[in-house]
Amino acid sequence: MKWNDIASNWAAFVPRIMTRWPELNENEVIAIDGNQEGFTAYLASFKDQDMITAKSEVNDWMMGEQPTDAVMHPTRDNARISASDENIPPGEDPLDDDRRFGDDLTPQPPVDRQD
Repeated sequence: MKWNDIASNWAAFVPRIMTRWPELNENEVIAIDGNQEGFTAYLASFKDQDMITAKSEVNDWMMGEQPTDAVMHPTRDNARISASDENIPPGEDPLDDDRRFGDDLTPQPPVDRQD
């Protein structure tokens, strides 16, 4: 993930930061408000590390998963919808009626039953 994603959804990332570094002061983390240099400097000073070590630790953390509320945030909907057309095969219209495939009216067997 990229830092600008983190900065723009800082409130969603604070719980994840607190899970990774529970010894940090949550109010101070909230006050950093997505500033990468500020967070790295705070982490370095809190853990008595140099900036390079703290930056490496932050970069390792950034390799993890994004919180669901950041990924599913409404401000990202249009980008996700636009990107979804990558999964549609060439020549298929997503607004076409799927009944042309012939199995929409055939009832499916219940799960774990073969009829």
